[in-house]
Amino acid sequence: MFNKILGWIRSVINKMFNTNIGTKFNVDIAISNKMSTAINLWDKMYKDEAPWLNDNVISTGLPAAISRELATSTLVEFESEITGSKRADFLAEKYKKIKKNLRKNLEYGCSLGSMVLKPYVSNGQLFVDIVKGINFFPVEYDSNEECTAGIFVSRKIEGNYYFTRLEYHKLDIGNKHYTIINKAYKSTNEEILGQEISLNSISDWKDIDDIVEIDNIEKPLFGYFKIPFANTIDPDSPISVSVYSRAVKLIEEADKQFSRLLWEFEGTELAIDADPTALQSSKIISDKLELPKLKERLFRAFGSNKEGKAFYEIFSPEIRETALYKGFNDILKRIEFVCGLAYGTISDPELIEKTATEIRSAKQRSYATVKDIQTALEDALEDTIYAMDVLTTLYHLAPLGKYETSYTWDDSILVDAKEEQTVMMQEANMGYIKKEIYLMKRYGVTEEQAKKMLPNQEETTVNEE
Repeated sequence: MFNKILGWIRSVINKMFNTNIGTKFNVDIAISNKMSTAINLWDKMYKDEAPWLNDNVISTGLPAAISRELATSTLVEFESEITGSKRADFLAEKYKKIKKNLRKNLEYGCSLGSMVLKPYVSNGQLFVDIVKGINFFPVEYDSNEECTAGIFVSRKIEGNYYFTRLEYHKLDIGNKHYTIINKAYKSTNEEILGQEISLNSISDWKDIDDIVEIDNIEKPLFGYFKIPFANTIDPDSPISVSVYSRAVKLIEEADKQFSRLLWEFEGTELAIDADPTALQSSKIISDKLELPKLKERLFRAFGSNKEGKAFYEIFSPEIRETALYKGFNDILKRIEFVCGLAYGTISDPELIEKTATEIRSAKQRSYATVKDIQTALEDALEDTIYAMDVLTTLYHLAPLGKYETSYTWDDSILVDAKEEQTVMMQEANMGYIKKEIYLMKRYGVTEEQAKKMLPNQEETTVNEE
């Protein structure tokens, strides 16, 4: 579907800008054919619809597992606040909803390479849409590869009709001028874009302006999160890539190897070469004969031949589970390496034999990957909060005021929290640090609270005579 939508936009993109705003646009989507093909493939892989899957090759679910693992590691113990004024309190209340579903949406972002957080105002209320990468089409980038223009795609179904809204955002950096253009289309076939219609035709879109122009805008009014990996598919493209973009072939091989492993269990099941009278009618096809399955299988002899041998033979070959499983696990380890994960993240940790140096190196690889994603996500959240603040001012939703943002990210991938705590306790007992410092770290309390927790610290009352 991604490629179809991309084709629709390219067919109407310049026509949709023949507006009365006095500006001539000549634009195109900044997605090459290589990248559109890759994005479409990543989407299918995440949904277990990869082209190599069939009756003989089943999915191991690796794309979703890799995306989930990185999203979870990125947001472990994540904390972020907006403070400073009544305006900050208003923004913080809206920000809570973003944080509530951030892990799930970040998983989607990891799988497709990007996601966009787009604030908007409806009926006097501020909302934030979190848009999947397949529903946002970048148009322009600046010299720092920051997206300055793009098109959001929204689709809905009412009765037998399909409705599509294209929402174009563009920042003129030099003039600090921002333009938003909305166009709606209607069709009876989800495979086509259809005819342009008025936004008033759809109840959910009737309050949306065709054109909005805003001055004194420093940044785009959306937060664009991109996976901070180098693009090996199209190095000249500013488009970001999936977290498993470099492991596509390896994931295909893992699916095939896992299917071989499953077939080994099925193919080496105990079987019996028996006389036809041992067979029973199939429950599916009445005129087809088959042996009973599993525990219902029959073990019957039908007389003997001249040598006295029974008229059945048992098939029970040796299973090759160990060799096949090791091969599968080796592929998983290679996938971990190319995706920037520590060994044992998706592979079997029991089969990982490493020295202390190798363990440290693997943790550093995973830590670096997660740290880069955290930095990219923080940038996207900052841009989102900026856009929320601009719209709050534009629509007079809260009093003017300054705000401050804070972010706390967990580093437990590299630092073993239990080991760190033990070392700190030893240092406190040996007098290298104050014991209240240890208690502050251990229980998350203030210094004053920590001092009260220490034994024999009660204040004594001195009676003056």
